Amino acid sequence: MYSDKKRAAWPLVMAVIVLLCALLGLSAFRKLSSADITEESAAAIREAVERSAKQCYVVEGVYPPNLAYLKDNYGLQVNERDFYVTYEAFASNLPPTVRVTVR
Repeated sequence: MYSDKKRAAWPLVMAVIVLLCALLGLSAFRKLSSADITEESAAAIREAVERSAKQCYVVEGVYPPNLAYLKDNYGLQVNERDFYVTYEAFASNLPPTVRVTVR
């Protein structure tokens, strides 16, 4: 009798193991996906800032002195709740250095 109970419980044990593996796999996939999305968002923000700075240079002949200038005069919007944006302008005739990091 004991072996019959063991045999009956085996499919249940296997089902639980498969379910746990699936949940762990899904959790890992979500973490990797969100990391990729975050990196892509940071790259998109950096590109938008650089594009706005280039637009300013084309229109005005100088690169903007700071990020606030781009926001006020060129309508640049940056997600500062989730990202830090560092904008370093060395000279008005040289493109700025833009860094975007996750908060």
